[in-house]
Amino acid sequence: MDGRRRNPYQLTDESPVYVISIAAQLSGLHPQTLRQYDRLGLVSPDRTAGRGRRYSARDIELLRTVQQLSQDEGINLAGIKRIIELENQVAALQQRVAELSAAVDGAAVAMQQAEAQVHASYRRDLVPYQDVQQTSALVVWRPKRPKD
Repeated sequence: MDGRRRNPYQLTDESPVYVISIAAQLSGLHPQTLRQYDRLGLVSPDRTAGRGRRYSARDIELLRTVQQLSQDEGINLAGIKRIIELENQVAALQQRVAELSAAVDGAAVAMQQAEAQVHASYRRDLVPYQDVQQTSALVVWRPKRPKD
């Protein structure tokens, strides 16, 4: 959530507002088909206290998609269920990637700030190290011989 308080009466795509007869009309399907899709787990509408089905706008769109895949593409209901599961999994993974990307960006900013603090804390009175010039002089070391 974004921290703002949401109006409980505001309708969203997730709001379960349509009874089965209206959902059937909006999706162009028979109510018995909607019940079958619910039993198979293709579209799972919310339930009222009396166990009546309530469909959201997102459910209606999903019903249309199931019908299109079934009628136009010739995919069986088990295949459609698997497609829906995979699409939901992809959406969840995309959400997780976005969350992790935001976390990595935040960590990178925090690291840069910490690095800047370390650099700002350096003592300015230290003299930087300068490499000594190498010469080509050769020094030979001969150990002293013990006296016999």
